[in-house]
Amino acid sequence: MTRQRLVKETEKWKSRLEERISRVEPDSEEGENFIENINAYLEDSDYFKDDGDYVRAFECVIWGWAWLEIGEQHGFLRERNQE
Repeated sequence: MTRQRLVKETEKWKSRLEERISRVEPDSEEGENFIENINAYLEDSDYFKDDGDYVRAFECVIWGWAWLEIGEQHGFLRERNQE
């Protein structure tokens, strides 16, 4: 994968993760830990991108997605009520 494509994919999936995380809320104290970890991975992604380490920036986004999906599947995170 070229650097340009890697940057583009990282930005695309990071944006989608940020949008998705805005629609969930913790269902427990463990859920709050999931949210904290997801946000930490998003921050780490920015750090690595700014440092020119595009592979690790992309990996951080993938780990953030993993935490989100695991949190939802195991009931630590739930969809925020849309009123």
